[in-house]
Amino acid sequence: MEPTRDPIREAHRQWVAHGWGDAADAMALVTSVTRAQQLLAERVERALRPHGLTFARFEVLRLLSFTRDRALPMTRLGSLLQVHPASVTSAVDRLEAQGFVRRQRRSEDRRVVHAELTEAGAATVDAATVDLNAVFTALGSDLGDDTVRDLTRLLGTLRAGAGDRVDGD
Repeated sequence: MEPTRDPIREAHRQWVAHGWGDAADAMALVTSVTRAQQLLAERVERALRPHGLTFARFEVLRLLSFTRDRALPMTRLGSLLQVHPASVTSAVDRLEAQGFVRRQRRSEDRRVVHAELTEAGAATVDAATVDLNAVFTALGSDLGDDTVRDLTRLLGTLRAGAGDRVDGD
């Protein structure tokens, strides 16, 4: 059964009623951002699923495709994607099993492991990008381009406050 009221607005009302009014707005913000993330993730995952990708694996492939030699050290991948090294290792393991990347050590420093995009990976990420861009374009149409830019800027302020590097326009 569908809720008859906005559950986040109701939670906000309850927060205030229980004496937590000073935290109610921020609680509603966190809950709203969490729900919005779920809704956006559903759209993204639906577009990527036919390509055998999750968004995390898509990001690895797309990032590798942007580099001159289609390869990056594993540590650099984690840094650019802002994820823990174990997450990069897991994503690369799965992409390697799919034949989309291969690990290699280069002669200039055999200690450093690089993830390199394969031809199959390049073809897959290009096809997936077409489908994902359709999702992004629809989102811009749904919300309006100005709203998308405003939300991105506002979330950038939140990220910067948490210590992320966020460059201005």
